[in-house]
Amino acid sequence: MDSLEKIGIDIRKIEERKTDTWVDISLEELRKGVVRFYRVNDPLTGQWLFKVCKDEEMQRTTVKAIKCPAGTGFAQLEGRTMLFQKSIIQGYCYDVLSLSYLDDKQRLRRNVIANMDEVPEILKNNFKIVDYEEAAGKKAVGKNFVTLCEENDEKKMLILFLIERAWPLSTVPPEISTKMIDLYKMIKSLEKAALEEIYATAQEQYQLAREETDRLLNILETEGKIQKADQYIKTRNK
Repeated sequence: MDSLEKIGIDIRKIEERKTDTWVDISLEELRKGVVRFYRVNDPLTGQWLFKVCKDEEMQRTTVKAIKCPAGTGFAQLEGRTMLFQKSIIQGYCYDVLSLSYLDDKQRLRRNVIANMDEVPEILKNNFKIVDYEEAAGKKAVGKNFVTLCEENDEKKMLILFLIERAWPLSTVPPEISTKMIDLYKMIKSLEKAALEEIYATAQEQYQLAREETDRLLNILETEGKIQKADQYIKTRNK
């Protein structure tokens, strides 16, 4: 999974407020600045609503999940934030690289990345990842790597929230996600497809064995993206 374009995340700004107020949790105070709202459709996890708060004075941007897809993990992301701070590397801001996971009691946790081997390939291939000290100009206990993002590129910030906070909680393993998206797009283009036709096309176009195709179809059905009727499959209208 090496291309963000192939995944096709749809991001649309639906509202902009030139001046608004929000609570900055890390500073424990009210802040004021530009606030924008975005509706995001992520083929991997579902539909999201985000609030992006830009603090010019503190040179930091906060991304907050307002509405999340259904699911034990995603529900716990509602109201959670990701902070982007100005980097000493000109033209960039950064967030401390960490990935979500659910503990044995299904509670949302975060694992701060300490080794580059733990970094997902999608991040390595689409973003610059550097040591915290290189980006911030100082050391900090428990902060090892950061992901760099161009200043003012709020869409990239939203994508980073999805990759670091949401994707690790998805029922779809990252290594097969693009294949699942390809399969979903194929079914959608056919409107209504015979199961045997799907098996044949999946094998021919994406080199998917019958068992792999069944696994992906089950995930898509569980997530409400497709529905089965006899030996036919079609996408659900959303």
